[in-house]
Amino acid sequence: MIFKLLKPAIFTLDPERAHQLSIAGLRMAPAGTPPKAGKLATHVAGIRFPNPVGVAAGYDKDAEVPDAMLGLGFGFTEVGSITPRPQEGNPKPRLFRLVEDKAVINRMGFNNGGAAVAKRRLTARKGKSGIVGINIGANKDSIDRIADYAEMTRIMAPLATYLAVNISSPNTPGLRALQDEGALIELLDAVFEAREPKGPPVFLKVAPDLTAADIDSIARIAKDKGLGALIVSNTTISRPASLQSRHIGETGGLSGAPLKSLALERLRDFRKATGAGVPLIGVGGIGNAEDAWERIRAGASLVQLYSAMVYEGPGLPKTITRGLERLMKRDGFSTIAEAVGSE
Repeated sequence: MIFKLLKPAIFTLDPERAHQLSIAGLRMAPAGTPPKAGKLATHVAGIRFPNPVGVAAGYDKDAEVPDAMLGLGFGFTEVGSITPRPQEGNPKPRLFRLVEDKAVINRMGFNNGGAAVAKRRLTARKGKSGIVGINIGANKDSIDRIADYAEMTRIMAPLATYLAVNISSPNTPGLRALQDEGALIELLDAVFEAREPKGPPVFLKVAPDLTAADIDSIARIAKDKGLGALIVSNTTISRPASLQSRHIGETGGLSGAPLKSLALERLRDFRKATGAGVPLIGVGGIGNAEDAWERIRAGASLVQLYSAMVYEGPGLPKTITRGLERLMKRDGFSTIAEAVGSE
């Protein structure tokens, strides 16, 4: 209710400024407690998630408010992307609301305070409950991006419930080339070598703008390397014909409602390509319980959202989890795991 009252004023602000204010507000507000495992609890990659609804990377880039996000009702949160060295990202403006489309375009460019700052914050929260994944990236001007990912693995693995390797942002030139078969094998070998043998599971975040051959090779590598999960998917560089906003011509990654059908299609593609052999996390265009349930029935063990909160507010995770309990009961499933891939 409070968000609905404030939303018109919030939308008069520059989107990046509004985002910064939301982080500041969460830092000042008393953090709630993480949700307890209940009817929606599920296991993925050896981790028990209290519910399958998480916040995607990109919101809490510098690990400033992970516990506040868990307190909103998310079953897990993913901080980052974090790079070895601080970087400013791309020139402003670089974040745009497509209000008519319930969408966002961003070309942020991995803006973050670097590994040292995030490490201090994450070290300070050690011992607290709640699932916090750490999304790692490479610096834009790095001469050896694979070495960046290995360095980030050594730094962040001891602090992470899981590591998410992000090679699918469209806003760092050349980054998506790491999805190519040879480069991906080299990258994952470096990450696993840098991680302690009993370190956290490694997830891989992929783009929605992939060919059938790309999907097959990534699925094969994911199984061969024993990845904990594939996160499907990041933002898209495509622009659906349905877009109405004046910001349609802005470069960057598109997220929000218009990404829904493409992200769902890619999830189904990866479900088929992996033979259900690798857990999948559905991301992109999830704005309500029905969207989340559709993604689960299509093969997602977990789901993540971010852009929908821009339009629906911080109460969205609890609304979705309540809806998932209702939908699970309606369709005769006793656990989330039973529903995964049941469409």
